[in-house]
Amino acid sequence: MPVRDAEVADIEEICALIEEHARFEGNDSLVLDRVEMTKHLFGPEPKAWVLVASPPGEPGAVAGLAFCSWNFSTWEGQPGIWLDDLYIRPEHRRHGLGGELLAALRARTTGRVEWDMQEGNDKAAAFYAQLGAEPVPGWIRYRWSPGRG
Repeated sequence: MPVRDAEVADIEEICALIEEHARFEGNDSLVLDRVEMTKHLFGPEPKAWVLVASPPGEPGAVAGLAFCSWNFSTWEGQPGIWLDDLYIRPEHRRHGLGGELLAALRARTTGRVEWDMQEGNDKAAAFYAQLGAEPVPGWIRYRWSPGRG
């Protein structure tokens, strides 16, 4: 199977993929601190976790990732998964790796799997619809950043 849990040895690829995704989305300045990310993902109290996908025929290579954390729905009374980042390197797209990553997430919970999508990303919207995922009507995401308020 081309999808597996990330390991400490994957930290450089994880950070590189996140930085590549940022550049793909127009953020040319993101540079992650590898030591901090290692602590957050693999330290004694991990705050998030990552699945990595390998391209067909290249089991050691990393073609993409799903960067996740657990959440909890009080209305459903069970945990779910928050997908913060799903990214497949452009040269490895159209091999089903995004679907494999999402299927692996779906298999880890009977609760919700939720994520944000940038408005206007028609290709992603079509991909998610093909999986049976739908936008959440009537909800607006808020963000409260440090130093505000």
